[in-house]
Amino acid sequence: MAALIRALRSSSSSSSFTNYVIRRSLSTSASTAAPPLSSETFTPFVDTKGKHVQWVFLGCPGVGKGTFASRLSTLLGVPHIATGDLVREELSATGPLSKQLTEIVNQGKLVSDEIIISLLSKRLETGEAKGESGFILDGFPRTVRQAEILDDVTDIDLVVNLKLPETVLVEKCLGRRICSQCGKNFNVASINVKGENGNPDISMDPLLPPPQCVSKLITRSDDAEAIVRERLRVYYEKSQPVEEFYRSQGKLMEFNLPGGLPESWPKLLEALNLDEYEDKQSAAV
Repeated sequence: MAALIRALRSSSSSSSFTNYVIRRSLSTSASTAAPPLSSETFTPFVDTKGKHVQWVFLGCPGVGKGTFASRLSTLLGVPHIATGDLVREELSATGPLSKQLTEIVNQGKLVSDEIIISLLSKRLETGEAKGESGFILDGFPRTVRQAEILDDVTDIDLVVNLKLPETVLVEKCLGRRICSQCGKNFNVASINVKGENGNPDISMDPLLPPPQCVSKLITRSDDAEAIVRERLRVYYEKSQPVEEFYRSQGKLMEFNLPGGLPESWPKLLEALNLDEYEDKQSAAV
């Protein structure tokens, strides 16, 4: 963990990454990219305390990375580190960086490598001081350059790529609400999308707030439709090389969400070969 912090701090202190030496290439002419992992081909190593888990969660904005990563964090006893949360924490602060981030987020753009790495480095330092070991990263890496830096200083065990059709993603993002008092997240969208090209139908019930939160719901400023679609466009453009990076290493597991949380959570545990953790699973839910 200390080596990872040092490398991230070193990278974020430079305005460019030109001095960073990449030790590993994405692919070579002599090798063929490995196929995505499936529950039949992958059995993750998880000790009883989860200390060796070093996972990454990929997926479009609104797909539910934070929800599933957080539950797995509880299940396995490792920290869930979401760069989106780190950005939102910084947005709530005051200062030049907060103003810069507000402009970036409101325009639907991706936050730069330098800012993300700086925020992540600070979070890892805080966790190390508390004795944290292992991690589930959510929202990092977003670019190949970030993936190369991470890959050079630590061994990622597994990369889970959560997937949903774009029509579902847009509806989910537009339905997101936050209680301005308690800070909890809800979703007022009732989603029923007909499957196409042999894909199954997808239905998701709304996640409605309790009565005391109804009058206090607010919408995130970046959840306007035009901004959501721009974020998705930028994500698709940037994410493909990252997926290929991990696919070439045989670490990428594609997971098509079959529906909402009640349908998807048991299926994800099954795909990760963690469904035998029955007692912990019920505690996490």
